[in-house]
Amino acid sequence: MKKILCFGDSNTYGFIPENGRRYDENTRWTGMLQNLSKDKYEIIEAGCNNRTGFSDNPAGIKETGYKILPLYLTKKPDIVIVAIGINDLQPAYNISFFEIKTGLENMIDMIRQNSPDVEIIIVCPSKITDNLFHSYFATLFDKTSVEKSKHLSAIYKNVAQEKNCIFIDLNQIANVSDKDGLHYEAGEHKKIAETIFKTLENLTIY
Repeated sequence: MKKILCFGDSNTYGFIPENGRRYDENTRWTGMLQNLSKDKYEIIEAGCNNRTGFSDNPAGIKETGYKILPLYLTKKPDIVIVAIGINDLQPAYNISFFEIKTGLENMIDMIRQNSPDVEIIIVCPSKITDNLFHSYFATLFDKTSVEKSKHLSAIYKNVAQEKNCIFIDLNQIANVSDKDGLHYEAGEHKKIAETIFKTLENLTIY
């Protein structure tokens, strides 16, 4: 059975925009992916609220993507799905587009150093919207965050091409909730799960 590591932030964890709780395993995309996979794939859920990908998060190692990733790589996944990067856009990190690109590249290199034959799927998050400013998250993000999020697709696609990774752009698949401009509602999780499952089915692992 192939092991699939789903590594990401709150949208991988399954954060519910209405109430801040977690979607159950039949609703969050990682859980739905396991249901779709049945006995074909083992899905390793590795999402975490407020996790950054490339910036040092003051909350600690668990919330700092590039620092906690090696722990999950000890599970020796056959495929790694990287779905992270929105939290790095918080103004507290003051991250540049160059730092996003190099951060993602370094993460891919880390995965391949651990397992040279692993397949990597880079999932670009949907851009955040101004609805964010009517939610709790208005204290964490600003207008610059929203503008930067519009550029992630081009950056992630470029890295995927340069690093020979599969690229999925959630901007073409799912929209963030009007409730907080940041997270996905249940129907969008279903779209994400179905798209990723189809991508997995089209993969050939040697």
